[in-house]
Amino acid sequence: MAIHPVIMAGGSGTRFWPLSRKARPKQFLPLASKNPLITDTVSRLKGLASVKDTLIVCGPSHAKQAARLVKGLPKKNLLVEPVARNTAPAIALAALAVAARDPEGILVVLPSDHHVADTRGFQKVLTEAARVAAGGHLVTLGITPQRPETGYGYIQVGEALPGGGRQVKAFREKPDPETARRYVDSGEYVWNAGIFVFRADAILAAFDEHMPEMRKGLDALRKVVGKRTFPAALKRVFPKLPSVSIDYGVMEKAKNLAVLPGDFGWSDVGSFSAIPEVRPADEHGNVVSGPEAVVVDCKGCVVLADKRPLAVVGLTDMVVVDSGDAVLVVPKDKSQDVRKVVEALKARKRDKFL
Repeated sequence: MAIHPVIMAGGSGTRFWPLSRKARPKQFLPLASKNPLITDTVSRLKGLASVKDTLIVCGPSHAKQAARLVKGLPKKNLLVEPVARNTAPAIALAALAVAARDPEGILVVLPSDHHVADTRGFQKVLTEAARVAAGGHLVTLGITPQRPETGYGYIQVGEALPGGGRQVKAFREKPDPETARRYVDSGEYVWNAGIFVFRADAILAAFDEHMPEMRKGLDALRKVVGKRTFPAALKRVFPKLPSVSIDYGVMEKAKNLAVLPGDFGWSDVGSFSAIPEVRPADEHGNVVSGPEAVVVDCKGCVVLADKRPLAVVGLTDMVVVDSGDAVLVVPKDKSQDVRKVVEALKARKRDKFL
């Protein structure tokens, strides 16, 4: 049972402006440690799978950076999407690449920009998920909820399955606060982490069944995987594939699903307000980074400084970020709105700051 990690490294990471830019999105930032998130993602798989069996899926503008950060990645394992087409086509591309080498190989699909505190616990759940997937199930990992979170989707968990894992009763969109509290109190729901485990042939069969609009394009690519004509075919076919998420395109429709609940210190590091979940805070709850950062009489703040001095005085629950050429100041509970800054800069055509 060979495991092939598939690291999804697309996306622009607009919620981390001004640190994140088009050329340096969230997955390339050292938000949870001294290393970029994508580097940590690959490192926590050591002992479970080899880098030589790992695939990275990203866009053309990030390919060189991804290859540089993932040491030892074979050139053929860097799958470059000609255009962004959401997660279903990206995963289909990876499944085609794995199936050409190992039809029953197990894909472990991971976002490149999440954080896991308990690597050993994470690997234990992935090993069990791979075992369940080897039996033909499409497996998704669910995170035991720590609070009534409105920023995540939820999975309703059913009875235990004979081959391992639990039934998936339903996928639920991001809820309002009252609904989120009801989900957590019921004990029937887990957070949807966007982590999937399945055999290459099983997920390709699921695409054929549940996304027939992709079948023609995937058939055309299947015929030329590994051949010299593949790049040209990919450039021609991929932009025509439907831009659909794997959740909506396959997982919400398939019958051979299984969910494995887990609790291994997971965070999607979704905004600056999540930084205290993944970095140590001082005795006043402040997370401070940067050699010249000065924090006085502050509580619950996130202060990220560049090389120049940054002084913050008398603030509570604020985010202050200096990227060297731009400064952001926002209340922690409004940090999801940072993307609106990016939209405003686009409207003003301030491309040098994007």
